[in-house]
Amino acid sequence: MATILPVSDLRNYNKVLENVSDNSPVYLTVNGRGRYVIRDIKEDEEYEQAKAMLTLLMELQKGKDSGLERGYHSIDEVRELINKKSL
Repeated sequence: MATILPVSDLRNYNKVLENVSDNSPVYLTVNGRGRYVIRDIKEDEEYEQAKAMLTLLMELQKGKDSGLERGYHSIDEVRELINKKSL
């Protein structure tokens, strides 16, 4: 479960860090509004991987939509386009 604390609690950062664990980030507020998050490094790595996967899926969807809209290239057309660009 997430913990929400004012950023001023960082004066005693050891106490703040005790609240950080897997799937339990600490959200820090400034003037009552969310501003920062402290989370476990493992959770951060998982977040970055999920974000990269989502970006890849969005790009793949764009390619699929483009293919459906404008038509697909044959493998020979793709090879020809690649060879032209490499010159």
